[in-house]
Amino acid sequence: MEPVHGNGELRQRREREITNSTNIISKNESKLKPVTKTTNGKVIGLVFVSLLLDLLAFTMILPLLPSLLDYYDKQEGKSNTLYTSLLHAVQSFQKLTGAPDRFASVLFGGALGSMYSFLQFLTSPIVGSLSDAYGRKPMLLICLLGIALSHGLWSYASTFSLFVLARFIGGLSKANVSLSMAVVTDASDEKTRARGMALVGLAFSIGFIVGPLAGAWFAMSTDVSSGLWGERPAMYALSLSLANVALVTFFVPETLSKDKRAPLSLSLSKAVDFVSPWHLLNFTAVKNLSNHQSKVLSKLGLIYFIYLFIYSGLEFTITFLTHHTFQYTAMQQGKMFLVIGAIMAVLQGGAARRLGSKGAERAARVALILTPPSFVCVAFAATPKPPVFTPLFWLWAGLVLFALSTAFAVSCMTAMAAAQAPSEARGAVLGTLRSLGALARAAGPLLASTMYWCSGAATTYTIGSVILVLPAVMLLRLKT
Repeated sequence: MEPVHGNGELRQRREREITNSTNIISKNESKLKPVTKTTNGKVIGLVFVSLLLDLLAFTMILPLLPSLLDYYDKQEGKSNTLYTSLLHAVQSFQKLTGAPDRFASVLFGGALGSMYSFLQFLTSPIVGSLSDAYGRKPMLLICLLGIALSHGLWSYASTFSLFVLARFIGGLSKANVSLSMAVVTDASDEKTRARGMALVGLAFSIGFIVGPLAGAWFAMSTDVSSGLWGERPAMYALSLSLANVALVTFFVPETLSKDKRAPLSLSLSKAVDFVSPWHLLNFTAVKNLSNHQSKVLSKLGLIYFIYLFIYSGLEFTITFLTHHTFQYTAMQQGKMFLVIGAIMAVLQGGAARRLGSKGAERAARVALILTPPSFVCVAFAATPKPPVFTPLFWLWAGLVLFALSTAFAVSCMTAMAAAQAPSEARGAVLGTLRSLGALARAAGPLLASTMYWCSGAATTYTIGSVILVLPAVMLLRLKT
């Protein structure tokens, strides 16, 4: 009996040791993998706050641009500076397209906006790939520090050259948006990814509502004749940017663990993959993609580019139409964009957040289907005697459809792209997609403005509506 009893004790001792070892392993695993659903929700919430701070700082300069350009025109308009060189280029474009003189400042601001978007096109895929290799948080902090530096330079921009330098640094640093989307993708799963992207869209909507209103308040209190170039709004934007840096530094965790990172090898051919539109459309710079993933992303990238190329151009010229045809004042235009932003915010904060992966695909398809009719309505508004309803009715019908489609299109297509990306390549995929969008936004307004003043508003919106049918049909036929 004693041997049996001894074997029983030995067996119990071994079971206790195994239990203790299992507990130790479980504790260690919990330390290595602290991410839970609650943690994921917290991370996505922090990214939302970070993007909101960034967009509030970014958008407040928009209503200030006319007064800023007036200031630089008074200071440098008669001397041989960067301002006069760019002004002559804009005036040549204005004469070529037949745009009225009163829209010179709008075209000037559009040129600066195109430069900003083009710089995003250059940096977004590179920074995204670097984040896949070195982590999201370090690259995000570098971008946010660059944005803070750009706002700091703006606060001292008594010359146009320094102002352009500030915008140049800001454009190079704007890859923080695609990095934020990568963080959201890391911290979400297939069921919650569309909700996370909807929160990103909600941050954009709120930012583009509140930011310009704050900028308009500064514009009303800024006296250009007294030699002010926007120090107060620049310092306000700088304070928001520094708060954003502190938020990410102390509260946002790293979401890409070291075992999931992809090694990065830089070469001349690799650099071409990052900046060549053809290579970007084919996602050549993204490694570790299956054949199916590569095909889906290539088709989705082309759809995304065509959509944003036409959409951004038509969107840019709406301010021309409302001012030229409907005699909208700056305040009326501000209210118009406030209504659009409010509709988008309600949809993104409500319906879009409840979407799963399949729901995001359906929403993206519906959004692209709604976009052509929205601009057909705007085309009717641009004609002197439109059918059935008044021009003002057609304008607002188009703007409401425009808001409905915009609320879902980009965020849902981004969620579709993220779903095709392996964890070690999400930064590169979303950076490439963001780069294609930036290139579209840089070139689209230039083409649309040329067509608007050469062929007329109604023709421009009608042709644009027809072309926008193409990405809608392509997305309907896309098999993910």
